[in-house]
Formats: sequence, C-alpha cells, structure tokens
Amino acid sequence: MNWASGAVLYIMIWMLTLFAVLPIGTQPDASADTLTGWRGAPRQARMWRKVLLTTLVATIVFAVTVVAMVNDWLSFRHGILAG
Repeated sequence: MNWASGAVLYIMIWMLTLFAVLPIGTQPDASADTLTGWRGAPRQARMWRKVLLTTLVATIVFAVTVVAMVNDWLSFRHGILAG
C-alpha cells in the first residue's frame, strides 16, 4: 500500500469513527420549544474531546487494518483450499 492509499483509508476510517463517537455523552437541552418540541443542539458538545477520542480509535483501527492487509495470514487472493 502506498502513502496515498493509506491516507485515503485513514480518512475513511476516521470519518466513520467520528460518526460513531459523536453521540457519546451528549444530552439535549432540558427546555424544549413550546411550539415544536425541538430541543436544539446539546449544551456542551465537547468536540475537542470527541476529536481526540476519534483520532485514537481510528489510529488503532487503521493500524490493525494495515497489519492485516500487509501480512499474508488474511488473504483473499489464494482462496480457501490453496496450499
């Protein structure tokens, strides 16, 4: 895998992880709008904490993915009965 493929793979893993991490720890505003019931955005989103957690988890997932791709112990090129 070259550096461009690695960068694209990391960005894809990071974005997917961000969407998984975003709802963690969010609580809606207690006072809802009287007409629509809309509560709006959370009071404290803590985005820097979520970006840091996303980067940590995405880096671990990326490292495991690269190791699995580089090594031959997980290969779909040879088939099940090869050997």
